[in-house]
Amino acid sequence: MPNAPDAIVLCGGAGTRLRSVTGEAPKSLATIGDRPFLELLLHQLRRHGFQRAILAVGYQRDLIRSHLGDRACGVTLEYSIESTPLGTGGALRNAIDLVSSESALIMNGDSYTDADLSAFANDFHAAKADMSVVVVPADGRVDCGLVSVDSRNRVLGFKEKQTSTGNFHVNAGIYMATKRIFQDVTPAVRMSLEEELFPRWLAEGKYLRAFSHPGKCVDIGTPERYQAAQDILANVEIGQAISNPSGTIRA
Repeated sequence: MPNAPDAIVLCGGAGTRLRSVTGEAPKSLATIGDRPFLELLLHQLRRHGFQRAILAVGYQRDLIRSHLGDRACGVTLEYSIESTPLGTGGALRNAIDLVSSESALIMNGDSYTDADLSAFANDFHAAKADMSVVVVPADGRVDCGLVSVDSRNRVLGFKEKQTSTGNFHVNAGIYMATKRIFQDVTPAVRMSLEEELFPRWLAEGKYLRAFSHPGKCVDIGTPERYQAAQDILANVEIGQAISNPSGTIRA
């Protein structure tokens, strides 16, 4: 992708629910096969033409940096360090100052969706949105973020980890955003992107757009999902769609 924007990967979480299987390692370094999960995301970025990523790190940040260095999987890396937990919104506001492009791709560091990231970026720019989010079909889960979308792919609202009715989709945790949308966000303050900034931007009339992907979002947030991801994500580095030997994707 020519003139690819920078990417930000939010990988500052401690992953406390995974410690029974991963020990003290940060969640983003939990292995899929013999590869850290974070490398799967960096390979995905590189496949779609992204060349530079800012890793928003907190817990065990020195371990992440010593493992990846300043370049990994064909992607040049910078590090945005949070000394105290800032939440997804605060970590993102912290990292945005390191972005050299006018917009940035943003990814959660503990989930994988095989969406076409370059097509997503192109759709965002063509629509002249303030922020876009990749959404996937709702699958009955109630412990994930949900997005309400109208017929023009405009985001109407967000619900975090609760039951829903109506035209809701699952938030895949991949975003495109302009840098200017963060200009009024106070730095170094703990806040949630999903529960605080999204509702605020909608109330302010910002154009938040949805990009629909027919696949699944696979996360490693619990021991059960982490175990399922071992099979589901076995072939992602060679660009295959995520799948499960049984034919059913578990997320």
